[in-house]
Amino acid sequence: MERTLRHGRVATFAYFALNGFVLGMWVVHIPAVEHRAGISHAVLGWLLLLLGLGAFAGMQIAGPLTDRLGARRVVPLSAALCSAAVVLPGLAGNVWALGAALLLLGFGNGCLDVSMNAHAVQVERGYGRPVMSAFHATFSIGGVLAALVGARTLSWGWSPAATLGAVAVLGLAIAAPAAAGLLRSAPATFGETEISDAKETSEPTGAARRDRTPRRIWLLAALALMLMLCEGVANDWSVLHLRDVLDAPPATAALAYGAFSTTMTIGRLLADRVAGRFGAVAVLRYGAGLAALGMTIAALSPWIPAALAGWALFGAGLSGCIPQLFSAAGHADQDAAGVNVSRVAGLGYLGMLAGPAVIGPLTHLAPLNLTFFLPVALCAIAACTAAVLRTPAPVTRRVEAETV
Repeated sequence: MERTLRHGRVATFAYFALNGFVLGMWVVHIPAVEHRAGISHAVLGWLLLLLGLGAFAGMQIAGPLTDRLGARRVVPLSAALCSAAVVLPGLAGNVWALGAALLLLGFGNGCLDVSMNAHAVQVERGYGRPVMSAFHATFSIGGVLAALVGARTLSWGWSPAATLGAVAVLGLAIAAPAAAGLLRSAPATFGETEISDAKETSEPTGAARRDRTPRRIWLLAALALMLMLCEGVANDWSVLHLRDVLDAPPATAALAYGAFSTTMTIGRLLADRVAGRFGAVAVLRYGAGLAALGMTIAALSPWIPAALAGWALFGAGLSGCIPQLFSAAGHADQDAAGVNVSRVAGLGYLGMLAGPAVIGPLTHLAPLNLTFFLPVALCAIAACTAAVLRTPAPVTRRVEAETV
């Protein structure tokens, strides 16, 4: 059993890294793809909404499919679809072709996002301890690797079609063999813990509990929306903040996002141990609090070094929060892990897209740095409501049936 879990964990690492690498390669080639399709920045902005729409649709479809067919089937197919679709934007020669390509790429990404997170919950259940954050760190590492590889291929003069085509072939080559390591069914080693947890609570069983569980999932999803909106603000506005508000040179301004993403990755590599020792509630409460402090420093500081430190603290604080929400959603009901993760991931993804959309209009009412108090407030709300991760006890209908 231990060897099977280890193989499942390695396979999950592979799919998270693959997903980060594929999406990162697309991001690196956005300017070249925009030029090939002959579109403006404004049109590209609208087309990127199709990427998000496709991802949201894929998440909602993949969730029930993962629960019905199992992650072992859905994850490799989703990885293959996401990998194959990444070449399509590189081939698009006009706005319509690019729109269709982004819709399909987003759909594949959404399917892979939910199914691999559902499998990550399955692996975590088998280990009986937090392992989710490390998977999300691997996704970030895949993105960093994509930036390095993409920069090199662009310097060699490779076309987007050639580079993204090579990425598609590589993705398909990884997706197939990695499937052998995926777990066939949810490990039973966590069942005894679930039974004991259920006995220690007064939570009613049956229809009453099933009616109550979705409300908690929607609370987790709302927190995911708020925190991923904060992450989207860092992705899209951190560099502009240093450049426009603090008059930093372009090279120095780029360090803002670098500081954020570096501490985000390091924090996710460490968050599992912190969660194992202090609990998921503490990770969310103090992590969101640290993120609020970091963003406040970045927003108010007139000095570039202090602002960079603020963005670094912001990334460190947010790093462990989202994985805890995904994990809690997946463990809430073993038989509906895919659906529950799809709800949290879907609203979270909408939050990521909403970040730039919300901050932009606010800059007409206040300076850019003052608009950052919106994510400060959202982080504060997340810190105050972190106890939602504590209850109720996990639901496992299969185990309950066996104990009747």
